[in-house]
Amino acid sequence: MYIVISGGGKVGSYLGSTLANKGHSVAVIEERSEILEKLTEELPTKVLLIEGDGCDVKFQEDAGVGHADVFVAVTGEDEDNLVSCQLAKVRFNVKRAVARVNSPKNEHIFNALGIEAISATTVISRLIEEEITAGEAFSLHVLKKGRLALADITLPEEGCVVSYKKVSELQLPENTVFVSVIRGDKVIVPRGYTVLEPGDRVISVTSLEQEENLRRLLMGR
Repeated sequence: MYIVISGGGKVGSYLGSTLANKGHSVAVIEERSEILEKLTEELPTKVLLIEGDGCDVKFQEDAGVGHADVFVAVTGEDEDNLVSCQLAKVRFNVKRAVARVNSPKNEHIFNALGIEAISATTVISRLIEEEITAGEAFSLHVLKKGRLALADITLPEEGCVVSYKKVSELQLPENTVFVSVIRGDKVIVPRGYTVLEPGDRVISVTSLEQEENLRRLLMGR
């Protein structure tokens, strides 16, 4: 799969590295030369780096948006993310446009224009990956239909009963999957052997019926 990312900051760098290391073809558009220098060192050499504005048709053309499967806009400006996604959809007929939304109040605008708006930026990579692996149940369109909930829960610093336990040891509610664990500046894709720690921010997908049960489990003291 070919993925073009507009924005080479922390989120764009993380996405580019993660997706490229999973075997996908990736291009990153970034207009700040100092950030591009960092990306040259941080990203795999196979990632295509384009110096320019992701809202400009020329640089989207240079990045090959016309044959991209996914266009992702993750800059710090909602307006830029909206414009670049619209350009990718209208000019290059990109199949799927996903945008980081920094202000939740803007989310409905993106959705109304057919752009998948993600305000929890740290889960973009996993959501894209779930869509790529077509056999997976937890894709974004299922979330949109309202059958599932995206739960963002921070573990208590003291007395939390799930702290220092492995994910495999937890009696998770039915139809619940951990998407990511955020620990300080680190983003962890959880496995069965992952040990939870106090203060961890746990991003999960669960059914609407089980969301409250999940919160009680993770917040229990």
